[in-house]
Amino acid sequence: MATKKYVYFFGNGKAEGHGDMKDLLGGKGAGLAEMTNLGVPVPAGFTISTEACVAYFKNKRKYPPGLWEEVLRYMKRLESTMGSKFGDPSNPLLVSVRSGARASMPGMMDTVLNLGLNDRTIQGLIRKTNNERFAYDAYRRFIAMFSTVVMDLKREQFEELLKEKKAETRAVHDTDLTAAALKGLVAHYKRIVKEETGHEFPDDPYEQLKMGINAVFNSWYGARAVTYRRLYDIPDTWGTAVNVVAMVFGNLGETSGTGVAFTRDPGTGLPNFFGECLLNAQGEDVVAGIRTPLPVQALAKPLPQAYQDLMKTYKKLERHYRDMLDLEFTIQEGKLYMLQTRVGKRTGIAAVRIAVDFVDEGVITKREAVMRVGPEQLAQYLYPIFDPKQEGQHQPVGKGLPAGPGAAAGKIALTPERAVEMKERGERAILVRRETSPDDIHGMNASVGFLTAKGGMTSHAAVVARQMGKVCVAGCEALDVGADGLVRFGSSTLKEGDDLSINGFTGAVYAGQIPVVESEIIQVIQGNLNGADSEKYRYFSTLLEWADEFRTLGVRANADIPEQAIIARGFGAAGIGLCRTEHMFFAEDRVPIMQQMILAKTREDRERELAKLLPLQKSDFIGLYRAMKGYPVTIRLLDPPLHEFLPKREELMVEIARMELNRADPGSIAEKQKLLARIEELHEFNPMLGLRGCRLGITMPEITRMQVQAVMEAACEVTREGIRVVPEIMIPLVGLAAEMKAQKELVREVAADTMRRYQTKFPYLVGTMIELPRAAITADKIAREADFFSFGTNDLTQTTFGFSRDDAAKFTDFYMNRRDRCPRCLSREVDQKTMQCRACGLRVSETPDNILDADPFATLDQEGVGGLMKLAIERGRMTRPDLKLGICGEHGGDPASIAFCHILGLDYVSCSPYRVPIARLAAAQAAIKAADEAKAGRRSSHRLAQRRRTATHRRTRH
Repeated sequence: MATKKYVYFFGNGKAEGHGDMKDLLGGKGAGLAEMTNLGVPVPAGFTISTEACVAYFKNKRKYPPGLWEEVLRYMKRLESTMGSKFGDPSNPLLVSVRSGARASMPGMMDTVLNLGLNDRTIQGLIRKTNNERFAYDAYRRFIAMFSTVVMDLKREQFEELLKEKKAETRAVHDTDLTAAALKGLVAHYKRIVKEETGHEFPDDPYEQLKMGINAVFNSWYGARAVTYRRLYDIPDTWGTAVNVVAMVFGNLGETSGTGVAFTRDPGTGLPNFFGECLLNAQGEDVVAGIRTPLPVQALAKPLPQAYQDLMKTYKKLERHYRDMLDLEFTIQEGKLYMLQTRVGKRTGIAAVRIAVDFVDEGVITKREAVMRVGPEQLAQYLYPIFDPKQEGQHQPVGKGLPAGPGAAAGKIALTPERAVEMKERGERAILVRRETSPDDIHGMNASVGFLTAKGGMTSHAAVVARQMGKVCVAGCEALDVGADGLVRFGSSTLKEGDDLSINGFTGAVYAGQIPVVESEIIQVIQGNLNGADSEKYRYFSTLLEWADEFRTLGVRANADIPEQAIIARGFGAAGIGLCRTEHMFFAEDRVPIMQQMILAKTREDRERELAKLLPLQKSDFIGLYRAMKGYPVTIRLLDPPLHEFLPKREELMVEIARMELNRADPGSIAEKQKLLARIEELHEFNPMLGLRGCRLGITMPEITRMQVQAVMEAACEVTREGIRVVPEIMIPLVGLAAEMKAQKELVREVAADTMRRYQTKFPYLVGTMIELPRAAITADKIAREADFFSFGTNDLTQTTFGFSRDDAAKFTDFYMNRRDRCPRCLSREVDQKTMQCRACGLRVSETPDNILDADPFATLDQEGVGGLMKLAIERGRMTRPDLKLGICGEHGGDPASIAFCHILGLDYVSCSPYRVPIARLAAAQAAIKAADEAKAGRRSSHRLAQRRRTATHRRTRH
C-alpha cells in the first residue's frame, strides 16, 4: 500500500505545488512553489505539508509512516539539484529550516539558517568560498539559532557573549569581527550548550535536520503560537508546514546582502516600493533589528544589476498576485534570490487605500476590493491622534520610524509580563524594548503601543503592530534601555512606570502624556473638518459606498442620545435599532426623580414623579428623530431592574450605622431608614430575573403610559416640522404572548389618544425583543401581536447558557484555553518539548479539549442561541410573513455574527455607532460569500444533473 505524500519539491524552474495550495503547503511553501513556476530565481528546496504536522500530533508527536523516508529521498533530490551533498566535508550542502502555516503567524518557530554545519563541513565551506571569516560567522549564527530555537536555550546568553566579544575586539558591528574572534565565539557557544544541556551540540547533520523539523511541528502548540491563534481565531486543526531550502548567503561580503520589502507601503498604502536591506548580512539581521537597516533603494548604487532584477521581480509578482506582497530576498555575490512571497500584512488604513487604488488602476473589481479589507481593520481609521496644539508644545526626546499608525500615551513597561500586569490594573502600557521578539506576544497584546531602539519598518515589532492595529515607533536610535531599569534618551532619563507618548504617524517620542483628539474621520462626521480636505475620509467612504452596493442586510445603530445618533448617521446607519430608554434616566439631574418614582408607594405618587420625567424623555426623543431624518427609531421601554437606580442596600446599612455612631441629625437618620425600608421591600434575590422588562410595565402600567406618551408626542411635534418619523416601540423581556398583548393594547391606546390630541397621523410599529428561550419557542403566538422581532442576543445568550455575562469571564477564559493546561493539575506549565508538566510532573500524552471555541458574548453561539433564533424566525414568519427581523445585541457589530444573521435572513443588524462601518463591510462580505457559495452549489448541481443524464442515456442506449 502506497504511503501518503507529505513532501513537495521545488527547483530548476519547476515545482510540485503552486500558489493555490496554501492549506497544504502553508503560505511560505505555496509562495516558493509559485515563484519557481513563474521563473523567479528561488533556491531549490522542499516543503513538508501541514497534513504531516496534523498527523504528527495525532500520532502522539511521532512521524506518520513513511515521512522520514520521504524527507531523505527529497534531500537526495536537493543534493542532485544543487550539486553538493548534505554533510559532505568537501562540498557541503547547507539548508534553512522554516515554519510556514497557511496564515502568517509571528508566534511560530523562528528560522534556523546554515543547518548542516559542523567542525568537518565548515572546512569544506571555507575551501568552497575561500572566506574563513564568512564560514565562522555562519557557524556561530547557526549554533546560536539552533540552540535557542530548537533546543530552547536562552537567547540572551549568546547575545551577551557576542556583545562582550565586540567590546573586547573593539568591533562596532558584527561584520567587524575577525575570523579568529568568530572561531572563539563558536567554541564558547558550544561550551554553553554542554553546560546547559549536559550534551554536546549535535554534530550529525541529519540529526540536526530531524530536530529542526520536530521543532517546527512542536512550535504549533508553543505558548507564542497558541496565544497568537487565540488572538486571531486561527483553528488548532490547521497545522504548519516545514520549508527546507538550500542556503544562499547574504553575508559573503559587500557584494552580498539581504532584505525584506513590500510592493507598497504597508503602513500608509502609498504605491511606493517599500523595504529595508543590509549588505553583508543574513535575513535575521533585518527582521530581528540587530542592525538598523537601510532603505531598499540603497542597493541601487553598490549592486545595480541585483537592484534592477529586484525591481523587475517585484512588479512581476504584484501583477501576478494582484495584491500588495511581502517579499524576502538574498543577494549572493551580486545574484538575486527570492526567499519568500506572500500577501503582505498591512494596517487597516493601508488595506483600504491599496484596495481602492487597485480598483482605480484596473487591477481588481469593486467586489474584490470589498473582500480584501478585514471589517475590523476599519477601526484603525477611528484611532485618535495627538492634539496638534498640545503636541506642538512638547519637544520630542527621540524619533524613530512610524511603524504602526495612531497616537498612544501610557506608562513605560520594560517587559511583556509588566505590560500584562499594568493592563490588569487598568493602566495603559507602552512596551519599551531594545527590540521585540515572538516571545513578547502576550505583552504586545496587552500594550497600547510599542517603542523599540533597534529594527526598522519590517522588524518584528513593526509587523506585529500592523497586524494587531497597535501604535508602534521602531528603530529609535536615541533610546537606550539599560540593564539598570532606566530608559535613556540622550540627556533625558525615564524609568518603568513613567509616562510616555508615541506618535505612530510621525515617529516622534515624548516624555509625559499628550492629550489625544478624534481621528480625521470622526472630525469630518462631527463637522469639524471638510471631507473633501481629508484623503483618509475619501478612501474610507469610497470603500463603504462600494460595500453598500453588495450588502442586503440593513445596518442600524444602538443609540440612546442625539449625539450618538448623529455619529451613527455620519457612519451610515439607516436607523436606530435600539434606544435603551433607561439610559436617559441615569443623567445626574434625573436619577433623584427616578428614585422618588421607584420609592413611591402609591400609583398617584408614582404618576407625580413620572410627570416630571415626561418632558425630559420627550426632549430626548425629539433629538433622536431629528438626527435620524426619516429613518426608523426603535425605542425599548424601560427594561433594567429598579435596584440599579437605588443606593446599594449594604452600603446604605453601613451609612446608617455610621450616622448613628456619630449621633447625626435624627431626621436625617429617619430619612435614610425610610429609604432602607423601601429598598428592603423592593429587594430581590435575583433582580435580573425579577421585576424588570414587560413585567414592570404590566404591574406598573403608568410607567409604560408615560414612556409611550413621550415617544408619540415627540413624534407628533417632529412630524409637524416636516420631518418623517417612524417610531418602533419595543416591549422588552416578553416570554408570554399574553404579556405582549397586554402591553400592545396599552401602547395602542396611548398612541391613538396622543395622535388625536395633536391631530397628526404617522405609521408606527409595536414589536418585542426576543431574549428568552420561551419567546423563541412560542414565536408563532407572539408574532400575532408583534409587528417586529429584535433579537436581544446579550440576554438570549445569558438565558440560553445560564451564564451571567458579568461573571462568565471567570470561567469562559478557562473553557476556551483548557487545551493549553495539564489535565491533572490544570496548570499551564506543560513543557512543549518534553510534554511534562513542570508543576505536578505528569507526562502528558494528550491535553484536554477546549470546552468553548469562542466567547459566546463576543461571537454568536450559532448552534444554541442561533438555533433558537432560527426557530423563532421560522415560527414567527409562519404567523406573520412580513414580520420585520433584526438583532440589537453586542453581536450586531461582530463580523462572524453578522455573516450568520445574513444566512438567517434578518432584515438588519444594530450595533454601537462606532461599529457601524465594520457592520456595513461585514454585511457586504456576507452577501458576496453567500452569492459565491450559491453559485458554486448551482454549478455542482448542474454537473451532478449532467452526470445523471449521461448515465441515464448510457443505460437507455444499452
